[in-house]
Amino acid sequence: MTTTDHNGSPLHVEVGALRGGSANLPQYDGKAVLIVNVASRCGLTPQYSGLEKLQEQYADRGFTVLGVPCNQFLGQEPGTSEEIAEFCSATYGVTFPLTEKVEVNGEGRHPLYERLVGFADAEGHAGDIRWNFEKFLIGRDGQVVARFSPQTEPESTELVAAIEGQLG
Repeated sequence: MTTTDHNGSPLHVEVGALRGGSANLPQYDGKAVLIVNVASRCGLTPQYSGLEKLQEQYADRGFTVLGVPCNQFLGQEPGTSEEIAEFCSATYGVTFPLTEKVEVNGEGRHPLYERLVGFADAEGHAGDIRWNFEKFLIGRDGQVVARFSPQTEPESTELVAAIEGQLG
């Protein structure tokens, strides 16, 4: 198991944007951010609709969804950056930001996920990401405040309550 940095904000790591350049995560300082590892060919892919609804509902209150494409689960995100962006936009009308494709587990785990995986969900699961669409809510202070399983729907009562709790 790799070492997890519990003290550093996940928003203060370098990660590229899906279409190139920096995703500039520090721009989200002071906002609540839902970080989700996403995939285009997964049984949970329809969650993109709920994630976009959250983005639309709460963006003006200091919230954003941040999608992080990952191809580590049965190759369910095999596309290029252009293909991923086109799929998300054309199929689900995604307007929230997407990072470059990264690894969330294993030796090549991205530093963003190094800072996330040490946080346990309500059932006590910490450590490796279990599947696509695992969710981490980052508070306005830049710290992880909640972790949700892949099966937790974006518009579920518990997830919406956690977001609203961060927005005041």
